[in-house]
Amino acid sequence: MPFDPETLAKPNHDEFSRQRFVFGLKTFIAGDLTPGNRAVMDRQVVPAFKRAHGRGPENRRELRQAMERAPYHQTWSSLMLLAQEMMWESVEDTVDRQIDDLNAAAHVTRPRGSLRVNPKLEIPRYITAVDHHVMPGSYYVETEADDVRAGAIFDAGANMYHLGVRGRQTDVMGLTIAAVVRGEYPDLVPQRVLDMGCTIGQSTLAVAQSFPRAETHAIDVGAPVIRYGHARAEAMGIPVHFSQQNAEKTDFATGFFDLIVSHILFHETSAKGAVRILEETHRLLKPGGVMVHMEVPVRYRDLPLYDQVIRGWQTHYNAEPFWDAVCSMDLVKAAKAAGFKNARDGYVLWSRDPEREPRRLTATPNQGREWRYVLTARR
Repeated sequence: MPFDPETLAKPNHDEFSRQRFVFGLKTFIAGDLTPGNRAVMDRQVVPAFKRAHGRGPENRRELRQAMERAPYHQTWSSLMLLAQEMMWESVEDTVDRQIDDLNAAAHVTRPRGSLRVNPKLEIPRYITAVDHHVMPGSYYVETEADDVRAGAIFDAGANMYHLGVRGRQTDVMGLTIAAVVRGEYPDLVPQRVLDMGCTIGQSTLAVAQSFPRAETHAIDVGAPVIRYGHARAEAMGIPVHFSQQNAEKTDFATGFFDLIVSHILFHETSAKGAVRILEETHRLLKPGGVMVHMEVPVRYRDLPLYDQVIRGWQTHYNAEPFWDAVCSMDLVKAAKAAGFKNARDGYVLWSRDPEREPRRLTATPNQGREWRYVLTARR
């Protein structure tokens, strides 16, 4: 069976029906139920808090704890978690039914790129301590030798998780980063590119296609996801060099890259890990090289308490323990401490066409749009 990057693990009738139900449930929760939390806050939670304390909630923790006592918010939170668990379960069945074929199809005989797996790599505790996004086994657990199961499950679930808004190939983040590079650094013509924390390389391939003359590398701590990503890239005819590495300390030579990117990597790490990744980014970039790190949508400094609480649900219930912290962290300060004296941050709208729509960073996002936070610097 040839590896098919479009249809992936193919659901049968019952599996497809179940997956469509889960997608519908997640869409209903996001569009119909989530907004109700604001009305509950305004009409019930804040007035009750003021009666009890003589003032309104002053920080995210106070408002979150007060919201968690409201039955509506409790129901919403339970449904959010239930839908997330159902999503992974619905795609696991499809993948497990075809895992032997997927494993066999992932073996590439005449690769354009390459694949390096390191069985001795020590997986960071911030990865092993939780199943990120409540995905069983997270991105690194292997069920058999040379398997691609975690990659296949991630691929099948990712589009459902993002409610289909990231494009058919879930590549809109990579296209947006390419747009940022062209908009902010139009003179940069990268010869070597590195994507840190690539998972299955959905964004990596978009960056590689945007800079086709560059040699593209991609790293992740998970062996199953880079095996799958390598097979997917080869099936799409895009040469990428995948290797199993920790972005905190890689085996690449100093000054090896012209462009280093990441796509929502830092919130999967830790305070110390994020700092070390920025330090490694500085080491790996040649003089004049550029980094563009994209993170989860908006800094808490730019959000009212309500939005901080709703977004921060990820920290407490969706196995994203560093979400709140990274949204509060001064990444510009950390980048400058790592050696990037001209580091700056901002927001950019998602872009489907980096060639025609070069994006410049803006300081303040408008609510209700698909903005992403971006940290940039030139070495």
